[in-house]
Amino acid sequence: METGTFKGYETSLSNPGILWIRFNRPERKNGMTSVMKRELIETLTQAQMDDEVRVIVFLGSGGSFCAGDDLKGYTSAMRENDDGLAPLIPPGHGNAIGTYAGLRTISQALNTRVRELDKITIAAINGIAIQTGFSLALSCDFRIASEQASMGSGTLRFALLPDEGGHYLLVQHIGLAQTIDFVMRKKIVS
Repeated sequence: METGTFKGYETSLSNPGILWIRFNRPERKNGMTSVMKRELIETLTQAQMDDEVRVIVFLGSGGSFCAGDDLKGYTSAMRENDDGLAPLIPPGHGNAIGTYAGLRTISQALNTRVRELDKITIAAINGIAIQTGFSLALSCDFRIASEQASMGSGTLRFALLPDEGGHYLLVQHIGLAQTIDFVMRKKIVS
């Protein structure tokens, strides 16, 4: 299992078999770019194949878990993506809604990857967990929140459709009626 510093996060392995994934973009409240999500998917795939890894813990640095997608960093990440891999979003999606759809698609793949892991996953929520961060936390087997944690979804605040699977997972955790109340009232829980 390769550990070290990647674009937006760091990994380390401690005994007995705990893989720590620390989001490390405190200046952007650990907001994720598409490149970061793609690299996380690859890291999780490596962890799945490594018998030494038994538990995966996600945590943030700088007082935030993950404040969602970094839309400002998204365009700079596109310029940095000269590796010849598949484009970050499909061609023709140069508008805001297209950008959101592209980010959501990659987030869905990340959350699916987390849910499919045979390892125990824990979200150690030490601050803001909004949108992508909230969905990632819901994808984990366990969520441990500090007293400073605040969690919620931001899609309706921006008049966008529901997010990358977080609302579906919220129904699984708290039921349909409470999810509808949570989403429609645009709640942020602390």
